[in-house]
Amino acid sequence: METLKFKTNINCNGCVGAVTPFMTKTKGIVKWKVDTDSPQKVLTVEVQDMNAEDVAQVVKSAGFQAEPIN
Repeated sequence: METLKFKTNINCNGCVGAVTPFMTKTKGIVKWKVDTDSPQKVLTVEVQDMNAEDVAQVVKSAGFQAEPIN
């Protein structure tokens, strides 16, 4: 299992609610959370057999942006 972090534009509980169905239905995403209090709106994702590009694509399909943080 690997933990990935992203800077996002997911900035409120409504946004979290909008992205939730996309994240929960994606096989390979084990656990995730968004720190909406952080200025960078950091999305932390625990994945199995996925990479940062895969996760960013899931977030994009929900209508949001996700930029990997190294």
